[in-house]
Amino acid sequence: MDAQPAIILFDGLCNLCNGVVRVVIKRDRHARFRFASLQSDAARRLCADAGYRLSAKPDPDTIVVLINGRALERSDAVLAVAARLPFPWPLLGVFSVLPRTVRDGAYRVVARNRYRWFGRRGACMVPSADIGARFIE
Repeated sequence: MDAQPAIILFDGLCNLCNGVVRVVIKRDRHARFRFASLQSDAARRLCADAGYRLSAKPDPDTIVVLINGRALERSDAVLAVAARLPFPWPLLGVFSVLPRTVRDGAYRVVARNRYRWFGRRGACMVPSADIGARFIE
């Protein structure tokens, strides 16, 4: 068990990313995750604290998960999140046997097309009062 909650930094304008956050929240019964939009000042601060250089691009192209001061991105981040969710999500760990270049290649295809396939919001998600405490900033 990790000492601190993992922090998921996601593209707050991406419908796919927001959907993933909603899925994680629904299944994260023990509140092991906190969340922040990659576009936020909090994300920049958290990444700097972890020694991770956050892209200055207006449309972030990766998910970042901060776990105990360490930054994971792309497929490593997705697998780390899945591993901390209840069954059956940890089964996604079977993909860890694939080379990272293969996993990240598939990740990049989805990331590159996510706005076209899933749409884009005009503004970052505003969490409801019942989950607001799990969001940073």
